[in-house]
Amino acid sequence: MTGANKLKNKVDGLPLAPGVYLFKDEKGGILYIGKAKSLKKRVQSYFKGPLDAKTQALVYKIRDLDYRLASCESQAQLLEAALIKESQPPYNISLKDDKSFPFIKITAEGFPVVSVCRRKGQADGASLYFGPYTDARLLRQALKVIRKIFGFRSCKDMPGTICLYGRINLCPAPCVGKISHSRYKGIIQNIILFLDSKYALLIDKLSGQMERAAERERFEEAAAIRDQINALGAIASIRDTGLGFSQLEDLQGMLGLDKAPERIEAFDISDISGKESCGSMVSFFKGVADKNNYRRFRIKTVDTIDDYGMIKEVIRRRYARLKKENAPLPDLILIDGGKGHLKAAEREMEVLGIDIPMLSIAKDRENIYIKDRPGTVKFHADTPALNLIRHIRDEAHRFALSYHHILRRKKVLGR
Repeated sequence: MTGANKLKNKVDGLPLAPGVYLFKDEKGGILYIGKAKSLKKRVQSYFKGPLDAKTQALVYKIRDLDYRLASCESQAQLLEAALIKESQPPYNISLKDDKSFPFIKITAEGFPVVSVCRRKGQADGASLYFGPYTDARLLRQALKVIRKIFGFRSCKDMPGTICLYGRINLCPAPCVGKISHSRYKGIIQNIILFLDSKYALLIDKLSGQMERAAERERFEEAAAIRDQINALGAIASIRDTGLGFSQLEDLQGMLGLDKAPERIEAFDISDISGKESCGSMVSFFKGVADKNNYRRFRIKTVDTIDDYGMIKEVIRRRYARLKKENAPLPDLILIDGGKGHLKAAEREMEVLGIDIPMLSIAKDRENIYIKDRPGTVKFHADTPALNLIRHIRDEAHRFALSYHHILRRKKVLGR
């Protein structure tokens, strides 16, 4: 396979998910780093044209690419800026030098202010600046995430009375003495690590703090830190499943899998009184929805209210086709339903001669059943693994229900 064909295959294989792409030259050096709402669509646009002279020169030198997934477009923007700062790619010079793009500013006060600004202050050498960022709207969205996880001061003057952010726990309220200088400094250090995308280091630091708080029986503080770790774990696992604390690795450990399940396919059935029955399959890659690989199934062989029979039909159609085409199989299959739904899917896979790890999650009590394990499996509440399973299950249900509504509308309207 030629170098051009390898590059084309990489581009075509990109997920339709938010993230950051890195263009590389023939020696592996990074030429350019960019963010995207959809990695595949954005990167493909470079090779379709028309392009300006600068972009044409860039594309001419591209021999390889890499990417990092993000939880959303605003998170991709933070990651983009951190990677540009780290690698200094030659084709990102215009971004680094353009003073019209916004920055995040952290002042050098006893209780530093975190805010967005348009340019670096000339006589303000002690303040820290992060960026520039190309999209002010996305930047403000990212700051909302940071505020929700950590909380920070944003008022220019200390008012002496608690503000709205303080009352809803989005600011630690130094204005009324609710936090010490040293503890607030720790929050700012955590925010700096977040802005630099040093998630693994940040999570390790917080894990140590949580353990020490628990040992000293400061359980409320330990619980708050645990919530921060869970939120960061969701972000970190999407960006890079190699990080120590990730949803996928947590799921791997809970299920006893040989490797982290990068590709997960989930199924749900939607039928109301047995009418216009249909099934859906959603596909997740490295914890992110890969909507290009979603599939819909109109039930053909079951004409009664029989969820088990419908699950068997959908499983059979999906994996008989992949087996026939010798296409890659997922690392994990998730069924929206109880033990009976899982057993039905297992039996169909046995007939096909395909062995893939499988689990199901029941709707009511969220009991989890795992292939080849008796009884239910208990996941601790709000663990990264359980949150990921819930998220994928909910997406499969949403997708199935949307298709059911389409079929119902077609029947009623005749189109």
